[in-house]
Amino acid sequence: MRYKEIKKKIISKYESLPKNQKIIADYFIDNFDRIPFLSVQDISIATSRSVASIVRFAQRVGFKGFLEMREEIAQTLQGQIEKKQIFSLIDSSELKDDTLTHVANQDFENISQTIHLIDRSNFDKAVKIILKSENVFTAGLGVSFLLAEILAYQLNQVAVNAKTFTHNYASFLEQMLFLSKKDCIIALSLPPYSKETIESVKFAKSKGIKVISITNKEASPITFHSDVTLVVSSKNLLFTNSFAAISVIINAITTECALRNKIKAKAMLTALNDLVEKQDIVISE
Repeated sequence: MRYKEIKKKIISKYESLPKNQKIIADYFIDNFDRIPFLSVQDISIATSRSVASIVRFAQRVGFKGFLEMREEIAQTLQGQIEKKQIFSLIDSSELKDDTLTHVANQDFENISQTIHLIDRSNFDKAVKIILKSENVFTAGLGVSFLLAEILAYQLNQVAVNAKTFTHNYASFLEQMLFLSKKDCIIALSLPPYSKETIESVKFAKSKGIKVISITNKEASPITFHSDVTLVVSSKNLLFTNSFAAISVIINAITTECALRNKIKAKAMLTALNDLVEKQDIVISE
């Protein structure tokens, strides 16, 4: 069994798991690379769940028990760990121990983990959906709304017709009423997860509209209503989400769209440059 297949087995069973076993599933997904080095007692302490619950979880997923599941994960990780690319972090011991250093270290780690987490086939599928769609709508609330606006803006820069769902006089659901199967939605969902965003993509999916989600976990609520999920690390020293890795994904999506649609992207760039020159709206160096 391959690395991705075990994770998929866990995620496929996720919604049918009892609440206490969902906590165990979250721990396995979030700490997948560490599982081979942990005992069932270690996981029991970390999740505040009984050893028996962890064994039952492994059986629900499709293994005889925890030991078989751990062994399977260990074998799949042998080749995976060798391929894993990790950025060198700033050595805090060589620099002044300050907030800037700590934040930079955390963001380097977020980007490194995201490069490892992103399934390249999912990334490819997401870009194909975007380029095939007549209209691309981005959605999110709170911090996710700001990121959704940036994503829509950058997609427009490379000739992708993108708009952001606003949150004023009309709810997301109301704005989705006129979407067709030729459109797609890119939804950003980061903790604390917005119920409105999740219910909206669930509604969109029921109408046959393609949904791409950008979220922080493979089993976050929005993933169960998405055609494609891109997982990013957004850990922060504060209670908010870090933008660093998400910005990389936004930039990567936009860049890949431009590379696959060079003629339209180049025409858009030329039009934008002409507009800037005619309107005289920038200061030349």
